[in-house]
Amino acid sequence: MNSRRSTLIFIIGSFAYLSAVLQRTSMGIAGVAATEKFGGSAAILSSLAVVQLIVYAAAQIPVGVLIDRYGPRVLMITGTALMVTGQITLALAPEISVAVIGRILVGAGDATIFISMIRLISSWFSGPIVPLLSQWTGNIGQLGQVLSAVPLAWLLHTSGWTTAFLSAASVAVVALVVVVIFVQDRPRDVTEHVHANSLGMALTQLRHSFRRPGTQLGFWSHYVTQSSGTVFSLLWGYPFMVFALGYEPAFAAGMLTVLVGAGLVFGPILGLLTARHPLRRSNIVLAIVTGIGVAWAIVLLWPGVPPLWTIVLLLVVLGIGGPGSLIGFDFARTFNPQRSLGSANGVVNVGGFTASFVMMYLIGLLLDLQNGWRIAGGAASDLYALDAFRVAFTVQYLVVGLGIGFLVHARRRTRRQLSRDEGIEVAPIWVALSREWKRRSKG
Repeated sequence: MNSRRSTLIFIIGSFAYLSAVLQRTSMGIAGVAATEKFGGSAAILSSLAVVQLIVYAAAQIPVGVLIDRYGPRVLMITGTALMVTGQITLALAPEISVAVIGRILVGAGDATIFISMIRLISSWFSGPIVPLLSQWTGNIGQLGQVLSAVPLAWLLHTSGWTTAFLSAASVAVVALVVVVIFVQDRPRDVTEHVHANSLGMALTQLRHSFRRPGTQLGFWSHYVTQSSGTVFSLLWGYPFMVFALGYEPAFAAGMLTVLVGAGLVFGPILGLLTARHPLRRSNIVLAIVTGIGVAWAIVLLWPGVPPLWTIVLLLVVLGIGGPGSLIGFDFARTFNPQRSLGSANGVVNVGGFTASFVMMYLIGLLLDLQNGWRIAGGAASDLYALDAFRVAFTVQYLVVGLGIGFLVHARRRTRRQLSRDEGIEVAPIWVALSREWKRRSKG
């Protein structure tokens, strides 16, 4: 544990996740090109991203069960191979139906990587470093979004659709090779059997994980923090900046890297806060969600075209939501035994992506409806008008607001369990701050 071999496993696994994020976010900068290549409405375009996320979310729990049964290495190899196949299919797709099949394969493969990596970290490391490494995995992985926003966008513009997506697939091929060669499930000196003996046992562990309030708290934490940034970076942010705000395509693609930069800066800070204040993790989550809501309100309520600084602020806050969502996995780790951690992580990871594909589809639907009403009223078609985006983006408040309600409920149940089982009483945050203030005043 915590050895040089552990560090190598972490580096290889993180590169595999970087490759997965590259494949996942490649459609984020290809939305306009996809419209030109395949045609269709905003709802049809959103299906390329939505179907990928539906498959990703639907696969999380089965993948978690399979990790508990067969180990993360098998799942990472299988998933990376599926992403290679999916991106090649998308690169060569002659029509939208074949492209959708390619994105389905990418979503299925992508679904295996991150929760496998979280399991590897728990198997190869121990102590307070675990939540920090989870944050760093997320940060390193998000560099894949930089690759899609800059070099992949450049390739798409200069060399075309097929070359760009075959290039993305080549990165996944490299990841597949190094995972096969270097990754092992756990250190050789660990004799404890951490795999379920059968799928039936793994399913039993899943049921137990799902019932734990701490797992549910992790699910809703991931749901409310990760979704808005995913919607923006994977699909609707690029068309919003290009068509509604009038940014140059290259500049808009570069702006998406602000999310990654914010994650790189704030991810380690969130990791330290999570490790030092484990009883206040839900307060950190709620603070992040509040920041996201305020940033969106500034952009959506600004009269006329929002100035650049408001968009940068929004991207920074959305970027914080990415590493913030990893707090959900820390809930899973601390409230579940090692043998069922794959299932618990799978449950948590469903959260943000469930909210994401719901919001993606609803935004596309609202854009289409408004454009239809505009045409019916005798006006010219303007699918990506700024005012249309203002209305469509407000759906996030409904979807995330629902999640906040369930998060607060799950937190209440989790704290009751802590009090009953371990005698730990968690006072409201304002009470804790008041006590700390009094203590320091006396000191």
